[in-house]
Amino acid sequence: MSKEMLLIIFTAGVLTASAFAQDQTTVRHHKERVDAQAPDIAQAEDAIQKGDFAGAETLLNAALAKDANNYTAWFDLGFVLNRLGRSEESIAAYRKSVAAKPDVFESNLNLGLMLVRANNPDAEQFLRAATTLKPTADIEEGQARAWLALAHLVENSKPEDSLQAYSRASELTPKDPEPHLSAGLLHERQKEFTAAEAEYKQVLAIDPHSTEAVIGLTNVYMKSGRLDAAEPLLRRLATERPDDTAIHLQLGRVLIAQGKKDDAIAEFQTALKLAPADSDAQREIVDLYVSAGKNDLAEPIYRTLLSAHPKDAELHRGLGQALLRQKKFPEAQQEFMTAAKLKPDWPDIYADLAFVAGENKNYELVIRAADTRAKFKDMPPVCFFFRASAYDHLRDYKQASVNYHLFLDSAKGKYPDQEWQARHRLIAIEPKHH
Repeated sequence: MSKEMLLIIFTAGVLTASAFAQDQTTVRHHKERVDAQAPDIAQAEDAIQKGDFAGAETLLNAALAKDANNYTAWFDLGFVLNRLGRSEESIAAYRKSVAAKPDVFESNLNLGLMLVRANNPDAEQFLRAATTLKPTADIEEGQARAWLALAHLVENSKPEDSLQAYSRASELTPKDPEPHLSAGLLHERQKEFTAAEAEYKQVLAIDPHSTEAVIGLTNVYMKSGRLDAAEPLLRRLATERPDDTAIHLQLGRVLIAQGKKDDAIAEFQTALKLAPADSDAQREIVDLYVSAGKNDLAEPIYRTLLSAHPKDAELHRGLGQALLRQKKFPEAQQEFMTAAKLKPDWPDIYADLAFVAGENKNYELVIRAADTRAKFKDMPPVCFFFRASAYDHLRDYKQASVNYHLFLDSAKGKYPDQEWQARHRLIAIEPKHH
């Protein structure tokens, strides 16, 4: 007497390191008649449908004790063990299912997906096998899933194979934007902007409101210098989806590149209101404020960023420079000193520190900072001037004279005001040495 068996297809969660995800729920396919199906397996599949995975495991092990080459039992056991969180055992079970019957699409696909998740290089072998086999049901969708999984897996190692696999997936499921979007991203990374643009436009033909495709297109337009094409796309999307932080950020970037700083600031401010904890948005708007000379607006954002990233030397330097431009010299000095402690091999920070210490009349610190800067290559001429001025204020006229001459020898007309001061101070102080 024949029994009916439900073949349960499992799709693993994360397909690749590139974060492509699949639905983890089980999918019921058409019933397949199997003669003399073991009662243990039929009962196990009923238990799986009811979510009784522990009970199903017991039944499947009993079936396999009687028939160690039953590919269906191994397949079901692979599914059950994965649901129980025992990935390695699940992979072993799927391997035995494939070994018992190598030409089953579902077991090859599931094994490949599980191996991808485990970062096991064997994954490619089984995903490639799946692309050559016929799914039990939903044939085009199943085959497309296999091609997509393979494409994501080999993006870095075999980009041409990956693009061909995305193409096959898109042929099988022409209404799915995912293959075109992934192919566009891959072309973009390879700086193949014309091909990337074509893929992103295919996505928009399928889904006119795809944020990812619009952002991809604007990236392509920006990288190929077509900002005029990028801006209207983003403005349209920002109107359609006013609460989408990513769109406002991208529009802000395009506006910056076009020199429209005020418009860009408005977009970044909107993005920050929508996602006040978005550190990327905070960093971009603080850079924009600084470049627009709005240091009073940059300061509180630097402080917010530093509350989340207190050991970020670049943020401390950025805050120090914003404070410096507001003539808040003592606070600026503290930020530069913190940055120097966090990143002692950073030459630029010592030039900043030497300058602000001079503004604070802390001449010993000016000299220490300039001396430290001199240990690195390419001493900026102005650091000799800072050091000379500090020695001058400390009435060490011999060292002041040496450093004024070093400054004048290296400045070569680039610092006219300081060069004028250096010459006049030398006239004043050098006779004291005769």
